[in-house]
Amino acid sequence: MTGRASSSGQPCYIGIDVGTGSARAILLDAAGETLSSYAQATKTFRTPADSRIFQQSTQDIWSAICLCVKKCLSEAQVDKSRVKGVGFDATCSLAVVDTEGKEIDVTPNGMTLAGAGGEVVPNIILWADHRAEEEASAINKTGHKVLEYVGGTMSLEMEIPKTLWLKKHLEPSLFSRCQFFDLPDYLTYKATASPARSTCSLVCKTSYLPPGVAGSTIGWSEDFLSTIGLGSLAETDYAQLGGIPGKNGLILTAGQPVGAGLTDQAAEELGLLPGTAVGSGLIDAYAGWVGTVAAPASNEPESQKVSVGGSKHRLAAIAGTSTCYCVQSEGEQGVFVEGVWGPYKDVVFPGFWQNEGGQSSTGQLIDFTIETHPATPQLKLQAEKEGTNLFSLLDEILVSLQKRLGVPTLIHLTKHLHLYPDLHGNRSPLADSSMKGLISGLTLSSGPEDLALKYLATLEAIALQTRQIVEKMNKSGHEIDSIFMSGSQAKNATLMQLLADGCNVKVLIPEGGGSTAVVKGAAILGRFASEVAEEVKSLTSQEQANELGWSKRDRLWQMMVEMTKEGYFLYPRATGSEKKLLDAKYQIFLESIDVQRRWKKLTEEAIVS
Repeated sequence: MTGRASSSGQPCYIGIDVGTGSARAILLDAAGETLSSYAQATKTFRTPADSRIFQQSTQDIWSAICLCVKKCLSEAQVDKSRVKGVGFDATCSLAVVDTEGKEIDVTPNGMTLAGAGGEVVPNIILWADHRAEEEASAINKTGHKVLEYVGGTMSLEMEIPKTLWLKKHLEPSLFSRCQFFDLPDYLTYKATASPARSTCSLVCKTSYLPPGVAGSTIGWSEDFLSTIGLGSLAETDYAQLGGIPGKNGLILTAGQPVGAGLTDQAAEELGLLPGTAVGSGLIDAYAGWVGTVAAPASNEPESQKVSVGGSKHRLAAIAGTSTCYCVQSEGEQGVFVEGVWGPYKDVVFPGFWQNEGGQSSTGQLIDFTIETHPATPQLKLQAEKEGTNLFSLLDEILVSLQKRLGVPTLIHLTKHLHLYPDLHGNRSPLADSSMKGLISGLTLSSGPEDLALKYLATLEAIALQTRQIVEKMNKSGHEIDSIFMSGSQAKNATLMQLLADGCNVKVLIPEGGGSTAVVKGAAILGRFASEVAEEVKSLTSQEQANELGWSKRDRLWQMMVEMTKEGYFLYPRATGSEKKLLDAKYQIFLESIDVQRRWKKLTEEAIVS
């Protein structure tokens, strides 16, 4: 927990972020000053019988959220009457409840999940869950035009393949009673009892095309959903997914007020006042974009003058368990990038588009490299004795090794060690969940120096794949010249410099290292909702929501400017042999893709023959 006492009577705003392994809340004032923050671990249910399965529980997550909010208020000594708005963001996970809001267990039949049981129902299929591989493959074979707006290939991490899996595995009568929510939308539903959905969740994860895009009139493509086996959703005008805007559904852009604010029950559980404004939520990656891209840089004064349109040069990287890369563009048509999700219209600002690239495993990959190495227990013990942390110790080992071997840079230590990072499949730009990891340059070493080298090779691989994504985006029409970091990895100085050098772009390190950028983005949504709610008590029509979205979009950007703290730019510094070596390792990285695919084809042909 962090916090500072506040006796002022000024308005405050709460941001709530639900990540892969924890929920957290932050309390901000209108200037973006942090009054307090608190995080609480959440449960993920796995099974040794199937490594593809990742499930969570909305009950467990909501309990963690309530604890975090109450802790924030207590720590900052802030009365609940000062909290004027609440915003949510979360992972793009599928939450399933019935028409009454009761949790539906989504565990595969006959499977037991470790830690599940009792009253906690595992009703969330986490983003990382890969059970819907066959469904995603079948969807992509249709070649439907809807797929053009997800980079040409729908990921098995999205909600439609998972919904199709449930269609196949739930009793038909139960499936017909289900409501399917992307997790950010479930949280606003839980808080307000309003089934209104966010444009962000529907467009990015649920095959929704806003009216006017590619001939769409109602948002949903009956032809697409019928073709893939979800035609029954049309029988209730897609109410299970959120409905048709202006008919039986209300679709809101970022931060617009949901319902009449907090219900009596939700307010009591959170420790807040009933009616407190709740902003339409965002997927965590886009909350990171909101909480990052308006930041000025202390070492580049001109960066303070960027408008919402000028943000097109800034790629927001939200780096935690996985990494998402979001960039905005404007115009009649978005930018189409093969293998990169989008273009997504209106997901944050009405009239603008977003593209989202990503790496399925980054922080998770770093942890895997460390935790599976035989030298890790020894180094953990050493770090504890020396009062430091494992990452600092690994950096010290690398610097010491560089001096002892007399090489000019750290990269020269791994000149013959190459790692390809897709241990959990490729999200972008290959959009191939079947990709696996590769490593070349192994020796019989197994001590601390070997761990440090493999750790460095892992960071290099993450940076080189980022370069691949940035290059693909720019070749397709984007104009990215900087990466704005958020998430836990922003504190890894070695990785940040590798990103700058490997991608040859400047990297903004946010205030505080970036660990709160996402949840601060959610708090900005809460403030925006509170201001809009002062003018209109609740949004009840789609026409009203659309008009307010357009009329207030510049105000949302201004709030981002006002509430985002100053960071600093890290610039590329690789020259000479270091730059040539990075370029060479990038070529090896690209060749690793071709090699893996060629090997896979050879073995599959051998089995068939």
